[in-house]
Amino acid sequence: MKVFPFKIPKSSEEAFIYQEDCETIFYDKYHQHEEIQISYIKKGEGKILVGDMITEYQKGDIIILGSNLPHVFKSDISESKGMSIMLTVFFTENGFGKDFFNLPELNAVEPFFTAIKNGIQIRDAKPSIIRKFKKFKEADKYDRFILLMSMLKAFSQSDKKHLSNYVFNKPFTDAEGKRMQMVFDFVMTHYQKNITLDEIAQIANMTKNAFCKYFKTRTKKTFFQFLIEIRIEHAAKLLIKNKELSIIEISELSGFNNISNFNRKFKEIKKKTPFEFKSSLIKT
Repeated sequence: MKVFPFKIPKSSEEAFIYQEDCETIFYDKYHQHEEIQISYIKKGEGKILVGDMITEYQKGDIIILGSNLPHVFKSDISESKGMSIMLTVFFTENGFGKDFFNLPELNAVEPFFTAIKNGIQIRDAKPSIIRKFKKFKEADKYDRFILLMSMLKAFSQSDKKHLSNYVFNKPFTDAEGKRMQMVFDFVMTHYQKNITLDEIAQIANMTKNAFCKYFKTRTKKTFFQFLIEIRIEHAAKLLIKNKELSIIEISELSGFNNISNFNRKFKEIKKKTPFEFKSSLIKT
């Protein structure tokens, strides 16, 4: 199966589809597709890389990805303790007709389409939204349409976290997708170790200068900015789940060999020092 583009299997008679994924790990290839994706994480946790940013996901989260937004789920097998379950609705903005969402009656869902261009994450979703997801499986086509329209309005009014800073307006080529997949797979596996520019450029089968330009053009950040963000996300997860670890231990486990640099980078990204972040968890 090609990494880019990924085609959602759908007949010409369907405006949208509902899908349940029950796997040890979710589909783990960096990919993009024309369809908007609305996913409810019923079980499992891990990381999701969307465009140029990486974010932790967990049970109960709702992830919404805009059209042609590159992404990959990296399930945490050690934490999932068995199967990961995701309920998803796929549809295109023009799937109901070119001007359907321009109808005045649907002005209430306009904020939804603006927000999802960068991808959004909704945590602590209202129980009413979760119930709508669970009704999809048994609902007929008409009721599924009503459920979807109702969810779009609810998402427009929900608190959201953006999952990417960069809007991707066109599909990547298959060659680009495979190259980025190799880079991301290597980084996600080895981010706790020292990764040199020579090493990662070799993985991409490019010269160092060509790789630096290539990576920044496609993610709007340098490779090492991306690497540091992955390390900080891992450190934040350790601070949340492993309260017995010291900050120095967490720094080392996250790929930093200098505590001062770790503290500085953590504050740049999380707006708190590791100690402040850890203290805020104790208070809550």
